[in-house]
Amino acid sequence: MKISLLILFIVALFTTASVAQERITDEAEARAIFEEVDDRRNSIQSETSVMEMVITDNRGRTRSRTMQSWIKNNGDDTSSLIVFSAPGNVRGTAFLSVNEGGSTTQRLYLPSVGRIQTIGSAERGDRFMGSDFTYEDLGDQNPDDYEFEWLEEHEEIFLIKANKPDSDQYSYVKFEIIIETYALRTVHYFDSEGNQIKRLEAEQFEKISEGLWSPAKMTMFDLREDRKTEISWSNREVNSSIEEWRFSERGLRRGI
Repeated sequence: MKISLLILFIVALFTTASVAQERITDEAEARAIFEEVDDRRNSIQSETSVMEMVITDNRGRTRSRTMQSWIKNNGDDTSSLIVFSAPGNVRGTAFLSVNEGGSTTQRLYLPSVGRIQTIGSAERGDRFMGSDFTYEDLGDQNPDDYEFEWLEEHEEIFLIKANKPDSDQYSYVKFEIIIETYALRTVHYFDSEGNQIKRLEAEQFEKISEGLWSPAKMTMFDLREDRKTEISWSNREVNSSIEEWRFSERGLRRGI
């Protein structure tokens, strides 16, 4: 009798787990969940912050960077500016990303040569300032950039698989989205052979506005090179006024 009860208990557990992880091959449903994530991120008008970047190579050696960030949302259009303040050899370097009408333009200012470089499609997979984030990673995660394939609903997260047709780096990605807050917790990146090549982990979530929780720390792991880059945020201020010139050539060259 005890064995029978044990078997029934195991079967019940297996059935419950299967239901919780049922795969839903409904592109529209998966897209709707990701669009909710995107809508919540764009629910604030602006954000300023200080960012700390720590790059760790495969021998455990670290390099640190300090940056100031400005972000402005206007409906589906987003502009962001990052300016490096330390150390001295990168001070004044600035990166501008503007998403307007579904098209993204990225520009990098290098004070050492005094010129602005436009990031073209051939450079999208390059490392940003030696980090494990590429220029593609720093662009908006627009739902229109993905072809959603399926989703699973687990106890705490939605797991969504999406293809990236226009990416030279990634064949597809898997998003872990926290059900309670619709915040991205983890992103898994895969190549055309199905190998996971990178992983982005978000943690230390903060409620920065009604309905929007954002991580105070994100870590990108390069699984091929056995290295990582951590970015942490502090001094966050939302919905404050930001001058339009910040998101222009003047803003790139002027710095902080």
